[in-house]
Amino acid sequence: MELTLEAVALFALKLVHEEDGGSPVLRDDPVMVGYDREVFGLLLRQGDLAGILLKVDVCVGQALVAVGGAETVLGWELKRLATDVQSVHQLEELPPPLSTLKDYLKDIQ
Repeated sequence: MELTLEAVALFALKLVHEEDGGSPVLRDDPVMVGYDREVFGLLLRQGDLAGILLKVDVCVGQALVAVGGAETVLGWELKRLATDVQSVHQLEELPPPLSTLKDYLKDIQ
């Protein structure tokens, strides 16, 4: 699941930081500090669902601003999918909504 969490952060931050004609945001980019596989792996090993959800929320919140807010078509769907992730109560419930969010972010970036 660390890879999926890292991918959600990467695709969200790509929306925020990548510009046409600019260099792409990669996994080792400075904007990914705190959102890499090792950080998410540590949070998962600790069972820190709240910490994971906070990190996802920060990235998605930035992406939401980048797409024009929750009132836009892209923003409305992003907000809905992020709410599905945030409504998880146990780590075991996280993979399905997280994968859906990742796929959406990948599609719109």
